[in-house]
Amino acid sequence: MKIATFNINGVNRRLDNLLAWLNASRPDVVCLQELKATDGQFPKAAIEAAGYGAVWRGQSGWNGVAILARDGEPIMTRAELPGDPSDTQGRYIEAAVNGILIASLYAPNGNPQPGPKFDYKLAWHDRLALHAAELFATGLPVVLAGDYNVVPEPRDIYPTHSYDDNALIQPESRAAFQRLLDQGWLDALRKILPEGAIYTFWDYRRNRWQRDAGLRLDHILLSTKLKRRLGGAGIDRYIRGMEGASDHAPTWITLRN
Repeated sequence: MKIATFNINGVNRRLDNLLAWLNASRPDVVCLQELKATDGQFPKAAIEAAGYGAVWRGQSGWNGVAILARDGEPIMTRAELPGDPSDTQGRYIEAAVNGILIASLYAPNGNPQPGPKFDYKLAWHDRLALHAAELFATGLPVVLAGDYNVVPEPRDIYPTHSYDDNALIQPESRAAFQRLLDQGWLDALRKILPEGAIYTFWDYRRNRWQRDAGLRLDHILLSTKLKRRLGGAGIDRYIRGMEGASDHAPTWITLRN
């Protein structure tokens, strides 16, 4: 079973890229982020024609998350992150797919920091940690996949001082990600690729793609029951090099039966 996460950065603007990747890679489950589309603007028909059922939580202009299942229909179990009824941003969705609970999440960026956006980021991660702990305690097979907007370690960003004040690498942000690992979740990509730099995002500015000046922002975390099933993991970097591409590349894992 192949499970992928992809910050598409505008699902309608990048639809051709998405469909080409789905056809080439044939993931069984896809978690999308940053749809930048309302519920009614989601390209359901095109995705169905590609062989995928979908559930989604849209939002006008920004945010938005979705879960796709090849030759099947995800069963939505949650359309928001619990803990703050006043938070209406479309950043979290859960669905059951083939006996696995899948979450697609798009954590807040948090810039500029310090400030209210960074405070929201940390509060959102606190809510994620509380919910994740509850999911982990169930003992169910669970995948938490998405754009966490956290660079976990210094090796997960190209050598630079330009991000020193960025919310993505602040100690508080890294501590929020580490809190999930301390609960027992497995960072699947790092398990398979334990050495060296891994990048999933390259900013459009300053030729960062051409210079391979990347960051690792997209992560797939596995609960206990799935750890022993982890078979492989990778990043489809070539997608980032396509014309009109997202600034993220799809990140994926495979699970043994």
